[in-house]
Amino acid sequence: MSTAILTGNPVPGSPLDGHLRSLGFDVHRARDGAEAARLLAGTPSADRVALVDARFVGHPHALRLALTDPRFPLSATAGAVTAKPEARPALLRALGEAGRDGGGGSAPGPGGGTDLAAAPRTDALADRVAGALEAGGDDVHRAELGSLVAAVPQDDAARAEAERAVAAVDDEAVRLKSAVKARDGFFTTYFVSTYSRYIARWCARRGLTPNQVTTASLITAVIAAACAATGTRGGYVAAGILLYCSFVLDCTDGQLARYSLQYSTLGAWLDATFDRAKEYAYYAGLALGAARGGDDVWALALGAMVLQTCRHVVDFSFNEAHVDSTPVTSAAGAAGTAGKAVAGTPTAALSTKLDSVGWTVWVRRMIVLPIGERWAMIAVLTAVTTPRITFYVLLIGCAFAACYTTAGRVLRSVTRKAVRTERAARALADLADSGPLARAVSALLRRPARRLPSVTPFLVALVGGGVLAATAASARIDGPWPLVAALVYVLTSGLAVARPLTGPLDWLVAPVFRGAEYGTVLLLAARSGVNGALPAAFGLVAAVAYHHYDTTYRIRGGTGAPPRALVLALGGHETRTLVVVALAAALVTRHTDFTVALTVLAVLVALVALFESIRFWVSSSAPAVHDEGETA
Repeated sequence: MSTAILTGNPVPGSPLDGHLRSLGFDVHRARDGAEAARLLAGTPSADRVALVDARFVGHPHALRLALTDPRFPLSATAGAVTAKPEARPALLRALGEAGRDGGGGSAPGPGGGTDLAAAPRTDALADRVAGALEAGGDDVHRAELGSLVAAVPQDDAARAEAERAVAAVDDEAVRLKSAVKARDGFFTTYFVSTYSRYIARWCARRGLTPNQVTTASLITAVIAAACAATGTRGGYVAAGILLYCSFVLDCTDGQLARYSLQYSTLGAWLDATFDRAKEYAYYAGLALGAARGGDDVWALALGAMVLQTCRHVVDFSFNEAHVDSTPVTSAAGAAGTAGKAVAGTPTAALSTKLDSVGWTVWVRRMIVLPIGERWAMIAVLTAVTTPRITFYVLLIGCAFAACYTTAGRVLRSVTRKAVRTERAARALADLADSGPLARAVSALLRRPARRLPSVTPFLVALVGGGVLAATAASARIDGPWPLVAALVYVLTSGLAVARPLTGPLDWLVAPVFRGAEYGTVLLLAARSGVNGALPAAFGLVAAVAYHHYDTTYRIRGGTGAPPRALVLALGGHETRTLVVVALAAALVTRHTDFTVALTVLAVLVALVALFESIRFWVSSSAPAVHDEGETA
């Protein structure tokens, strides 16, 4: 429920009451701040409450953005301020302070709409309350209104001007436009969002929720995978069409959330995980369809999943390492004099220059093969070629995109001197997913590791992962060398995280670990020759990858990594790798026993990871993380 208190003198003929009721507010009136405080104190504690000046003039969507967004405890625009239940004490405190101040108010903050809303200081009680909140250190979200109007006119002339400004802007057109992400890829922008926003509006007017659309997208993708698994040309054509439809729904759910401001923690979890579930289920469907035709492409399907997951962890790790880093000062500044901050790098300068040319922006977005371009390519190739060709093209395209993006980030990292925070180092350590063995090695080597060069963590991780992968690719699986390499990997994994991950290339440690673990499972299963080993390995990597995605989205939401008990229960990357190598050495000559062992391990990892993940994401402490740029 929501309650709005209108303050000040009502304006005859104003549509404000209707606007507020259309947004779900129960409207009351107060003569002054004291009466407003009494009314607010009498509303149910679970209600969202709002103070709105009765003279407010503006678009309904401006009020919607300012007063109904569930992601922010406190939010305001010109003439209106709102608080969720947990922030109500702060609102009541600020209301008391504003009532005592009683004076000239405060200017609306950034994002307050047009110049009509941003220019004058007003005597609106809501503006004074918002100012008192900010003065008291509370974080008040100011909605970005763009061309929308939100104003509190001080006289009849100003009111007439504000009403003309409202009439000049189509509220619904702005609302539809803002439902689309600002940074989508080329395919999504021109082949999906041109009409999916209208589907989102259709869903909103019929009371459908983003979570329902997300679930429909998942079901559509699963049906597409089932069609691909038939192994027939008709099945492949249907699979391609359904995969495209699934992506349209995937775009629609986010547009519906932005159109109707229906953000939720559960929606964040579904949105974050279902994309990967849909894509990887489709890979499995293609592999099953190819097997029906006598072509075994499970190794290619698993390779595509490994490559795509490693691409994502590169993105996540790089962003976490640099999200709050600060450039170091010049030599003069380091010596104690007023130094000038190092501004940019040659790589960054070139990137900025390319972004100034329109067509290069689209080319650069397309060559990284984001989800829109990638799913479109997979859909078309499925319909007109074979699963093997589809996977070949997918692997080549993703490998090129991975090399392009990673090379650019490495160049930026080594040419830009920056100080990274303890929070960033902690996030990178959490993304590393170190288990009990690596933690024990890290504890033993922590003191000498701190004296090593800053590039040591990445180099040590790379050497350990390289030795492990090379051995898994060439040595006898049932011989001693894979086990020796796995033990070396345990030691290097512990040494890599023995010091804080604040070096310029430390964001690559987690991607190296992902590639080493997933790649070893792929190589051992492919080389074993055991029937069913590759599908079982696909399931194991999918379960572990889910745990790693879950870790990433928790960190991005600001709640930190999963509980340490979960990480220890799942073994960490080095322990799981050692277990898989040991199982291969012991069981590969016993044929199906290796497949059974991989399947059991996959089921155990999936059950443990899913149980904890579901418990967290349906809890009230989970963050509402919603991507505003198209993911890779």
